[in-house]
Amino acid sequence: MSDCYGLLTPDRKAVPLKSIEVELEVRDHVATVVSTLNYQNKEDKAVEAVFVFTLPGDAAVCHFSAVVGQKEIVAEVKEKQEAREEYDDALSSGQQAFLLEESEQSPDIFSMKVGGLAPGESASIRLEYVTELAVQGDDGLRFCLPAVLNPRYQPQGSEGASVQVFSVPASLVPYTLCFCGRLFSPRPISKVESSCSLDPLQYLNTDQTQATVKLAAGHKFDRDVEVVIYYKDAHQPTAVVEAGQTSAKTGTLMGDPVVMVSLYPEFSQSVMSSVASCGEFVFLMDRSGSMKRKINNKERNKTRINSARDTLLLLLKSLPMGCFFNIYSFGSKYQHIFPQSVEYNQKTMKQALKKIERMEADLGGTEILKPLKHIYSQRCIPNQPRQLFVFTDGQVTNTREILSVVKKNSGSHRCFSFGIGEGASSALINGLAKEGGGHAQFITGTDRMQPKVIQSLRFALQPTVKDISVIWDLPKGVSVTVLSPPITSIFQGQRSLIYGQLSGQSSEAAEGSVTLKYIQAGRPSQNQLHFSLKPAEDTGLDAGFHQTAEMPCTGLTVHRLAACALIRSLEMENRELRERQDGEMKEKVVQLSVHSGVSSSFTAFIAVNKADGKVIQRPLIYRPIPGAMYLRQYNFDLDVPSVTPNAATASVYSSRSSFRGRLISALRRIGFNVGQSGSAHGQGMKPKQPLREPWLQLVSLQDASGCWALDPALAAALGKTSEEVESPKPDSVSQEVWATILALIWLRGFKMDAKEEWELLATKAVSWLRAQNGKKNCSNVLLFKPAVCLSSALLGLYVCFCFVSAPCVTECVDAGNTLLGCSVQKDALGL
Repeated sequence: MSDCYGLLTPDRKAVPLKSIEVELEVRDHVATVVSTLNYQNKEDKAVEAVFVFTLPGDAAVCHFSAVVGQKEIVAEVKEKQEAREEYDDALSSGQQAFLLEESEQSPDIFSMKVGGLAPGESASIRLEYVTELAVQGDDGLRFCLPAVLNPRYQPQGSEGASVQVFSVPASLVPYTLCFCGRLFSPRPISKVESSCSLDPLQYLNTDQTQATVKLAAGHKFDRDVEVVIYYKDAHQPTAVVEAGQTSAKTGTLMGDPVVMVSLYPEFSQSVMSSVASCGEFVFLMDRSGSMKRKINNKERNKTRINSARDTLLLLLKSLPMGCFFNIYSFGSKYQHIFPQSVEYNQKTMKQALKKIERMEADLGGTEILKPLKHIYSQRCIPNQPRQLFVFTDGQVTNTREILSVVKKNSGSHRCFSFGIGEGASSALINGLAKEGGGHAQFITGTDRMQPKVIQSLRFALQPTVKDISVIWDLPKGVSVTVLSPPITSIFQGQRSLIYGQLSGQSSEAAEGSVTLKYIQAGRPSQNQLHFSLKPAEDTGLDAGFHQTAEMPCTGLTVHRLAACALIRSLEMENRELRERQDGEMKEKVVQLSVHSGVSSSFTAFIAVNKADGKVIQRPLIYRPIPGAMYLRQYNFDLDVPSVTPNAATASVYSSRSSFRGRLISALRRIGFNVGQSGSAHGQGMKPKQPLREPWLQLVSLQDASGCWALDPALAAALGKTSEEVESPKPDSVSQEVWATILALIWLRGFKMDAKEEWELLATKAVSWLRAQNGKKNCSNVLLFKPAVCLSSALLGLYVCFCFVSAPCVTECVDAGNTLLGCSVQKDALGL
């Protein structure tokens, strides 16, 4: 057996990558990341090391260099084929060379080659990029360092070569990671959260506007390094004017000042309280094999597909009456519940829920393009704006092709995207939302899928913003060229970024303004920001509507972000024009990339060590560097876990021996095939379904209209017998009204921690109750039994009966609280 030494792969081949050091610098909502990769060749021959890794999809890679011995070799940006040929020529002549290139199919995949590393030699590779931090639904700014590299699925017949990824289980990654960050903000930093273990946050000043974070030692590469930063008063609009590069020519992007404007539109309360009652909601769910993985380490009995089923249940229960919907699922093939979108009502909702319960992660790979094309081929329904929700945990090789299709159809829909689990492609998830005018969410760590999805549904239900325009007011002699794509969507509390190249000079007051105008719910609105046109020696940041704070921003960060935004836009246009064999757009991208020093799909960074005169002996040993791969964990536990009630209802459940039988009946009613033993079997399903949480069982019983029926299934979900539920019902109140009030009391009394998830469906229930009150234009009414009114009793119908004030509502709420052991106020229910 031959001697093996140094870093080893699972097949005992030496690996020259020893460690990775990452330094993060965050200034407000912009991050600069410097990664240093330390290589050491412990073999007796020269090696060529190849490392494939991911970066954020919207990152602008702006620096690549190598330090060998005491010498630093700085890479240049060149046209990709030219760079590849220079790299090969260098190796052929015995020189060291370093190549960094972006995938032509997906902007978040990079390949780094370290060629000609001599025996015993060390090299440090420095990679720098800048990126915008995405705003989370809870106002946190999310930074993600992809540390998990999953194999990418390439659909059959797709264009381009597949991405060759050498991955090993996270526990076998043969190098270490050191991560630290410095945070700077014009506003106090309230907290920092992470999916990984961090050392305690260290503040650097008394006003808490500067801080440091550090990854705890021993990162296992089983998850991405995600950091979420929270600022106080996060919704402050800002403008940054950055001076041009002194060595660059005036009139060019890098030579002129560039402004970055960040706006946070605020909608009126009347607009926010209104919920659209129309729309076509199309849900596209990943059912590839990887959806069998556990959703997170906290909910160990729940897989991603389990969580997806619960999410679809909440979505269907939260939809408004009068809308249309359909559900697609995909893997290597795709399926749909209805041939085309259908009107949302009790019948169609029930049909959909039965099929959702039978969904498993059994459709193979991750081919998302075909179902997207099929959805877009369906004719849009008049006066029903299409809202597309895409859920996936996978990564694909044809990201750019997918985004191109979404952009082509952006005028007919909005796309909301959800990345599930570690290693989900940020380029795909963010790109779907960006090109589709929607919003992106990532479900990682201990995140629950449901609250994030319901939040996006809230965005989708907001009145559509129309006629968006951006108006610049600049002094005479100063003009602006907008570099970012037009703003196509606006959501409450979400940031809108605009980049502009400023040209000319003015002797007048050095101040300008930008105004974002739009129409929502028939009302014109606008948000305006005034900013200084004079950049500081570094860069000034205006916070608020006037210059109230300044914060330096190093280097050419804003210029590079603007160049990246323009490059991505031009690359998309190039794909659309490619059928005409038009190379002009590609040439523009190459020129801009070389001029700005920012990577693109058509260029690469190349560095050749020509100075030391040493000749590297060939042939080189090829050494792929393994990336971390999330282990494919499947849940084959066939035992049905028991339902664990919360503390408030534990005594109720334990005190009733007949609960098991009632629960089995309730499960059968909502679509489970449950045997007398209590084991659940779905038609065509191998794994048994875990029972839902009690509150989700309750939600599953709600009708599409918003009400609940008073039946044994509801009683079981409340932990009561049918007699216990029916006895305290006021005589004059209908069964549906009583059942609905009980359900609302239970949710508010026992599941306030899940309020974000059930609030929309509860609002629908309250609307249903108010609709009963408002029949025949009567106010303060409820549905009463026929005996209340003799003339109506003769007709055998339920009627509206007016009453003074709201004593019956009070009576219902009081009786419900007594029954359920709660103390919920009538006003809290919205009644």
